[in-house]
Amino acid sequence: MTSWDEGSFRERLQKTLDEFLDEMAERLAPLGPDAALLLEEGRRSVSGGKRFRAAFCWWGYRAVEPEVADEDALLRACAALELLHASALVHDDYMDASDTRRGRPATHRAFATAHREASWRGDPEQYGASAAILLGDLLLTWSDELLRRCGLPSDRVVAALTAFDHTRSEVITGQFLDVSVQARGRADVDAAMTVLRYKSAKYSIERPLHIGGLLAGASLEQLGELSAYGLPLGEAFQLRDDLLGVYGDPAATGKPAGDDLVEGKRTVLVALALDSAPAEDARRLDAALGTPLTEADVQDLRAIIDASGAHAQLEQVIDDLVTLALDRLDRSSLHQMAQQVLRQLAAAATDRAT
Repeated sequence: MTSWDEGSFRERLQKTLDEFLDEMAERLAPLGPDAALLLEEGRRSVSGGKRFRAAFCWWGYRAVEPEVADEDALLRACAALELLHASALVHDDYMDASDTRRGRPATHRAFATAHREASWRGDPEQYGASAAILLGDLLLTWSDELLRRCGLPSDRVVAALTAFDHTRSEVITGQFLDVSVQARGRADVDAAMTVLRYKSAKYSIERPLHIGGLLAGASLEQLGELSAYGLPLGEAFQLRDDLLGVYGDPAATGKPAGDDLVEGKRTVLVALALDSAPAEDARRLDAALGTPLTEADVQDLRAIIDASGAHAQLEQVIDDLVTLALDRLDRSSLHQMAQQVLRQLAAAATDRAT
C-alpha cells in the first residue's frame, strides 16, 4: 500500500503560499499600511484547511506522470488552486452573511469590526463588504499569476490555464445559480444538484485533477479517466459538506449549529426533505429556512429531515457515488501508485467531520 505523508504535503504547500505572499508584500509595500492590512487578511484566508484541491492537482499530475521533475514548480501550481479556493470562500462568506470561517471572524466581519473600533466615518458593514470583495478579487488575480509563473514547461502551463479558465467560469456562475436559487426560495432536487455540481463538485476535485494531469501532458483519454473518477467523487464530497452544514459539530466545523438552515441554503438535502416530508412538516421546514434559529429549532428541523428519510437517502447516495468513482478508477489506465493515493483521498474527502 502506497503511503502519502499528507501532513508534510500541507506544510510544504503552506510554505509555498507564504513565499508567494511574501513576494506580494514586497510588491504592495509602497501602498502603505492599509495595503498591508489587506495582505495580512489574505494570509489568514490561505492558512489551514484540508487542501483537497491542491492534493487532487498533485495526484492528477502523478496519475499521468508518476515522477515529478520539479516538485517546487508543481507545488506552486497546486497552491494556485488554494488561492482560488480562498477567493471563493471570502466572497461566499459575504454573500451568505456568514459570521465565521474556520473558527475566526469572516473577512467582511473582521474589517467591519476594525472600522467600528477605530470610529471611522461611514458604514462599518459597507467597509467590511468592500474589503471582502476586493480581497477576493485580489486572491483570484493572484491564483492566475501563481499558476502562470509556476515554472513548469510553458506549453503544459498554457494547457492547464485553459482548464483553470473553465474552473473559474464554472464556480463563479455556479455561485450565481446558488444565489438565484436562494432568492427564489425554492429548488427541486435537479436544480440543487446543478448548483452543487458547478459551484463545488467540479472545482473541488474534477478540475484540479485535470489541471494536474495537463501539467503532466495528459491525453484526452486520460482526462476522461480523471473525470470519470473525479466528478462523482466531487458530488459525494459536496453532499457530505451539505450534511455537515446541518448536522456538523460546531467545535469541529467552526460554524454555528445548523448553519445551512440559518442561512436558508436550498441544498439537495433540503430539497429531498421538502419532497418527502408530510405536508405540515415540509411547511415548517420551508418557513424556517433563512430565519434566526435556536439550538432547539435546529434540533426540530433535523428531526423533520431525518423523519423524511432525506438524511439516510443522502448517505446512501454518497456511498454509491464513491463506489462508482472507485470502480472507474480501478478500470482506468492511470498510474497504479497514484490510484492507491486517490483511493485514500476519496475516503478523506467523503468520510469527514469538517
